Amino acid sequence: MSSKVEKSFDGASARTTPARQSWRKGYGRRLFITDLLVLVWVVYGSQIAWFGNGSAQVAMSYDIRITAPSYWVASAVLILLWMLALAANDTRSDRIFGSGNAEYVRVTMASLNLFGIVAIVAFLAKIDIARGYLLIALPAGILMLLVSRWLWRQWLVAKRLGGNYSARVLLVGSSASVAAIARELGRSRSSGYVVVGACMPREQLSSTVPGTDIPVLGSVDDVRDAMTAVGADTVAVTSTDDLPPNKVKEISWGLEAGRQHLVIAPSMLDIAGPRIHTRPVAGLPLIHVETPRFSAGQRFLKRAVDLVASVLGVIVLSPLLLVLTVLVSATSMGPVFFMQTRVGYHGREFKMIKFRSMVVNAEELLADLRAKQRDSGNEVLFKMKDDPRITGIGRFMRKYSLDELPQLFNVIGGSMSLVGPRPPLPSEVALYAQHVHRRFLAKPGITGLWQVSGRSSLSWEESVRLDLSYVENWSMMGDLVIIGKTAKAALAPGDTAH
Repeated sequence: MSSKVEKSFDGASARTTPARQSWRKGYGRRLFITDLLVLVWVVYGSQIAWFGNGSAQVAMSYDIRITAPSYWVASAVLILLWMLALAANDTRSDRIFGSGNAEYVRVTMASLNLFGIVAIVAFLAKIDIARGYLLIALPAGILMLLVSRWLWRQWLVAKRLGGNYSARVLLVGSSASVAAIARELGRSRSSGYVVVGACMPREQLSSTVPGTDIPVLGSVDDVRDAMTAVGADTVAVTSTDDLPPNKVKEISWGLEAGRQHLVIAPSMLDIAGPRIHTRPVAGLPLIHVETPRFSAGQRFLKRAVDLVASVLGVIVLSPLLLVLTVLVSATSMGPVFFMQTRVGYHGREFKMIKFRSMVVNAEELLADLRAKQRDSGNEVLFKMKDDPRITGIGRFMRKYSLDELPQLFNVIGGSMSLVGPRPPLPSEVALYAQHVHRRFLAKPGITGLWQVSGRSSLSWEESVRLDLSYVENWSMMGDLVIIGKTAKAALAPGDTAH
């Protein structure tokens, strides 16, 4: 490795590596203590709620010489088994906490499996455990465990946004792949990966990773020295095409077990976990990527949720809708609602409903304003910060996305969904490349990944990437996460995606 790199870091970061590593164990201990406190509170609370403060005993269906235990003992055993189930399902692993849904799924499945086993054992052993006690403890326990894990995650994300509690990553691969992965990780600091350096093939070496200020610490032969220099605990291999044969194996052999990690970052971005399967074939760990599938059951579930939620939304928000209707009508000339032709599911056109937030002749002024928009970074979508066509009440509604509430009627009618790709204009569709038409495999949404990941500041390529990622990796849990992020974003001042 170059002497410049050695002088710049002087081994100081290496000495802090153990301290940086300790956050994982410390966070795991916090989760353990919180899980235990939650279960003690929930299980004994369920017991007291069902039996009171007495000393009720577990009923046995046949005579045995051993005295039947009281529910105070049975609750302690249940808490112990529940903690063991959470540990056996690796719910406190540093590989899953902090991002994604795996942590929540494991907590839920561990709890359900435990109660399934308890039910089977109780049936076979003819132990009559009060059903009401279990029916209170199970859902309450799962709910409170998930709430506590979510609260800890918010704390962890706040720490990560400040640069703490994150893995220090050294990227290894070609210049182009390193730059691409560095940009993706830089967009999501809350995921817990901070890129601290890179190693690239000798013929591609430069002072920094292209397009970033991340230092290049040497060639692919300098990985161990580079990790020591910057105190990295994770190596992310971004491509193998330009690496010598068996280089990845050599890197893995040089890592300290349990404290340093190897990550293989695929060149295919935006592929969700359920579509990726590792299958050993002839001794090779082949990664299979399934093509997107949209089953009838998935479509039925999404439509059912859309219909129920949008009807309830209209009922609950009806007073607000009435107030906005009066304000729009009283503050500017023209209709209350703005009907615009958009392109939706399978490329079919429909009329999208919004509260009118612009002057009546807004469309006539668009051509002149579009000519002024040359350097916005989005070559297809028209967005202008301080658009002069927006009315006073319109600016307020857009600030909190209130102008989009009438789209609930589009959802009820079936032309839109609560969550989905942005509904484009026909003029925008005419400029689409062929692969962009895949976004029409799903109904357009009132909100979506595009809206909660940057809104109008995103470039066209980023907008397309997020929409296609949503279409190809749809899940109901993902929709709920997006709706939650939308509610949070709507309460913060900013430009909405229209």
